Amino acid sequence: MIVRIMGEGQVEVANSHFIELNKLDDELLDEMESGDEEGFRRTLAALLDAVRRLGAPLPDESLEPSELILPSPDATLDEVREMLGDEGLIPG
Repeated sequence: MIVRIMGEGQVEVANSHFIELNKLDDELLDEMESGDEEGFRRTLAALLDAVRRLGAPLPDESLEPSELILPSPDATLDEVREMLGDEGLIPG
């Protein structure tokens, strides 16, 4: 699956890693719902780090369609809420 991190580029992540990523996504949703800004920042950083660690970066000149778009590391809780609506970042 091709994942885009806004402001950084695209990464190809094997579907086998989505169980781990979904756990972080669920945690992020809980923190967003409770308004836990500190937890949100920590978990967003962990989610983005996991995508970077588990995925293979695509060349900058590559323009593959992204199946998943994640916010930039400096995105605010409100910006991510607006981006999501009622769903998580990672489709279940």
